[in-house]
Amino acid sequence: MLRMVLGGRLRRLREASGLSREQAGDHIRGSDSKISRLELGRTSIRERDLVDLLGLYGVTDTEELDAFQELAQQANTSGWWHRDNDWLPKWFDMYLGLEQAAQVIRCYEPRTVPELLQTPDYARALLTLAHPGESEDAIERRVALRIRRQHILNRAHPPHLWLIVEEAALTRRIGGSKIWGAQMDHLLVAARQPHITVQLLADHVGGPALADGAFTYLRFAEADLPDIVYLQQLTGALYLDKQADLDAYRAVANQLSVHAAPPEYTPGLLTALRRRQPRILDQPARREQDRR
Repeated sequence: MLRMVLGGRLRRLREASGLSREQAGDHIRGSDSKISRLELGRTSIRERDLVDLLGLYGVTDTEELDAFQELAQQANTSGWWHRDNDWLPKWFDMYLGLEQAAQVIRCYEPRTVPELLQTPDYARALLTLAHPGESEDAIERRVALRIRRQHILNRAHPPHLWLIVEEAALTRRIGGSKIWGAQMDHLLVAARQPHITVQLLADHVGGPALADGAFTYLRFAEADLPDIVYLQQLTGALYLDKQADLDAYRAVANQLSVHAAPPEYTPGLLTALRRRQPRILDQPARREQDRR
């Protein structure tokens, strides 16, 4: 997040100076693509390059130079999740930084309970299914990372988490009835928190047809950062920040919110789902999981 803030400020300085990315790249013995990566926050910046760019852009005020250098030092500091960089994909590393900095996190989830509200047991059951060839220790590291992400909801100034969850996502008894039941109870408690909004979308509404899959819309307090839509795929992710994309996903999020049950109905709906008996086809699998 801080790299993106720094990059945005450098881009505005370059544009105000009337310089192209190619000219800026030549000045720091690099290329226009390097300047593009720096301005998008995709890579960290060396102190020497920062000093050279600020000089090129005509920044001479001592306090302003010090502020840029302090921001660069903070931006180059690794996040807590970097201890897992031996297995954490680079495309997800970026999302974790954005998630930690977001002021509003708006999600649509048609498949499972959203990750920021999963219990450890529920997350473990999901991750075991998603990574069948991994060792128990590797799965536990994934679980620990997912649970650590949830700490943002308990900090002094938490983000506003706004979730729209499909009814079908909540009726899948992942991990068996006991784990699923505990997960539903946890979701019920979370939905009562003032900074968490949970809306349930009935199956007949056809949410997947409206949204064409899960997405997360992130908004930041920092004025230098644009809103971002995050789309996770099996082996990668997309980060959308063009205004047309943002407008489209914001419109879909609003439409889903209108079709979903109002938030004040969520506790009653969750309680009703919690008491619902599993379908006949679920019974053999459930009995096998309960025996285990």
